[in-house]
Amino acid sequence: MRPLDGIKVVEFARVLAGPMATQILADQGAEVIKIERPGTGDETRVFEPFFENGPSAYYSAFNRGKKSVAIDLRSEEGRKIALDLAAGADVVVENFLPGGMDKLGLGYETVKARNEGVIYISSTGFGQTGPYSDRKGYDTVFQALSGVVDLTGHPDGPPAKSGVPFADLTSGLWIAISVLTGLVGRAASGKGCHVDLSMMDVQVSMLSLPAARWFAQGQTPERTGTEHPGRVPSAAFECLNGEWLFISGSDQHWPALCEVLGIEPPEWMARNSDRVARREEVMALLRNAITGRERASLAEALRAADVPAGEVNTVPDILNDPHTRFRNMVAHYDDPERGETPCLGSPGRFSGYDAPDFVAPPKLGADTDDVLATTLGLDSDFIKKLKAEGVIQ
Repeated sequence: MRPLDGIKVVEFARVLAGPMATQILADQGAEVIKIERPGTGDETRVFEPFFENGPSAYYSAFNRGKKSVAIDLRSEEGRKIALDLAAGADVVVENFLPGGMDKLGLGYETVKARNEGVIYISSTGFGQTGPYSDRKGYDTVFQALSGVVDLTGHPDGPPAKSGVPFADLTSGLWIAISVLTGLVGRAASGKGCHVDLSMMDVQVSMLSLPAARWFAQGQTPERTGTEHPGRVPSAAFECLNGEWLFISGSDQHWPALCEVLGIEPPEWMARNSDRVARREEVMALLRNAITGRERASLAEALRAADVPAGEVNTVPDILNDPHTRFRNMVAHYDDPERGETPCLGSPGRFSGYDAPDFVAPPKLGADTDDVLATTLGLDSDFIKKLKAEGVIQ
């Protein structure tokens, strides 16, 4: 048994944030029925990168463990089938522009009329209301508008985006949070709800500490590279052979750090407030002491002295790291065509429940017949008729 066994989710979402959220739910046992367009499906099915002689790794990263039902929502019969599926779901997740699902006859009020307990998540770029609600956007646009791009990069360089699709990923997490919050609320009240989730709002919520600086001191936060605006040291330092080591410490770590580095700093450097005020002096001292050191031995010496330190890893470094492997954060599923295929694991560990069972992402329309037969009770002749008419695939 897994925590979400028995929960049924119908997904009208594509690309990243929505599919990521429903994959999280699928990993924990929910039945996720992904509604896709016949012929093409979720557009990420053709996004780079691809597995060798296989499917899109992009699509595969966010759609494992789901059922694919291909329905033409432009047809009246297709919309009726989709509404029947939504009416039987615990959760509906959609990422159409505001009003898009209403135009299809699949909006919250329509689904609620048949399913009062539904948790209905509308994930849009700018929300259902507000002056920007009709705008379209992408991950990098949200990073830019929210201030994340302005905060990222080195002080003497241009602004930069995050190295991962930060806006999409954080929005995906908030969709999952909203689903679970709605389900808990329903268990207490017996009522479902509509969740208006704006990706832009999510990004603004991520500004917690920069916003706190502006609220408290009226300061506009600026790019600091790898350095922390309120702590010195907290930065990446270059070691021998161009390798980098991140060191972060507070006052209690300062004496041990200096001992490992073999330096005798002036007494005033013992206080973080003074180190922050005279940042360049402190950083110059540390860089001079670190630049010729071999990273692996220095990292071990610092950790032995209880000074927080971590190697700046590449993606292959961390995916092959023994701790990552021990924690099963690199997992596998059995793809019918490729065989064993690697994927990222699930970070949650729920005592008393079975671990996630990773299942290959579905082929387009692979589950249409089964879902329509078992969930909606449609007979095989009618399903064949719908296929012949192009309503389903």
